[in-house]
Amino acid sequence: MSSNPILSKPNAWINSGQQQAYPGYQQQAYPGQQQAYPGYPQAPTQYGDANSGQFAAVQGRMTIDDVLTKSAVTLGSLAAVAVLTFMFMPTPFLLPAMIVGALGSFVPVLLVSFRRKVNPAFVLAYAVIEGVFIGAVSKFYESMFSGIVPAALMATVFAAVATLAVYKFFRIKVTSKFRKMVMIGTIAYAGLLMVNLVLSFFGLGFLSSGGNMFLLLGISAIGIGLAVFNLIMDFDYVEQGIAMGADASESWRAAFGLTVTLVWLYVEMLRVLSYLRN
Repeated sequence: MSSNPILSKPNAWINSGQQQAYPGYQQQAYPGQQQAYPGYPQAPTQYGDANSGQFAAVQGRMTIDDVLTKSAVTLGSLAAVAVLTFMFMPTPFLLPAMIVGALGSFVPVLLVSFRRKVNPAFVLAYAVIEGVFIGAVSKFYESMFSGIVPAALMATVFAAVATLAVYKFFRIKVTSKFRKMVMIGTIAYAGLLMVNLVLSFFGLGFLSSGGNMFLLLGISAIGIGLAVFNLIMDFDYVEQGIAMGADASESWRAAFGLTVTLVWLYVEMLRVLSYLRN
């Protein structure tokens, strides 16, 4: 389970129809089958008791192709809106667009987080709203530091690919202790950003480029590290969801969670590069 709020609904992996299809499947596993995710109920498979005629429903399962396709749709929609915002948003409207985009994106995030079954409309709504935010933020930074947006994009892609490679090559195991530590760190960091946002309204923000460089770089390094750790847990969520035969709708949740983390990582890259360019 990821500390990412989008990826924190393990019960949604178990289709209610599947629960009725094979009574007691949570307590037993078929021969040769291992528990795919400690602490979570075992998902039913297509094997069954031929004598009793009870078989688990095996249709509409989460696959890597589904996750990749839905991630491409979500990120593509976000990128398209971001590009349009970047190209056509007048400069005086950038700050309001950033505020509205940042706050407005919380609505679909909450709707996805607390609903058992994901509605793709909420995912696409998030992509549109967050696209406005990313486009406005990118234009704001680009107006101050020419060429920073392409650099931040390349850094984000490199970090994401490198994280996936390390996760697969070193077979990183996401333990409950790891999840707990990252969750606490993420909440604490989010609180720090919220305090800075409130103080910035009074001209007291401490994460501006005019502050102590070592402190700013240290805070940004923590933010990038937490984003990478969340990305690792997002990869683990996808892997374990596929292994357990999660419902196909969970592909949207996985794509949504990956998008949220990548957006966070990109913003952190913009921030740290602005410090270095200042």
